[in-house]
Amino acid sequence: MMTQDDVTAAQADATRWRYGFLVVVAGIVAVLVAFGAAVFATREFAALFAGVAGVVGTIIGAYFGVQAGQSGKARVEAELARSQELVVRLAAYVGTEHAPRVIDEVLGRRRS
Repeated sequence: MMTQDDVTAAQADATRWRYGFLVVVAGIVAVLVAFGAAVFATREFAALFAGVAGVVGTIIGAYFGVQAGQSGKARVEAELARSQELVVRLAAYVGTEHAPRVIDEVLGRRRS
């Protein structure tokens, strides 16, 4: 079952993908319109197409790179929050009088 934080993160991720996709499509359309106008004005297709292919490739690559990075970051932050909660709960359960012994058993003796 998903927690409220998981649901919020999933909704934010879906919104980021949707709006990012719309921005990329708008950018590609704008580049293609400019390309069409330039070809119509100069009758140079091949040279202009090389520039358009580079721009469109860069836009698409940046979109997917940013989306993948943000998705990974969100997963790591959610896992960090769960781990932090577990640490706090375990620390409260162990108590201050048993903490040094438990830390030594779990992590090993500290090297000086």
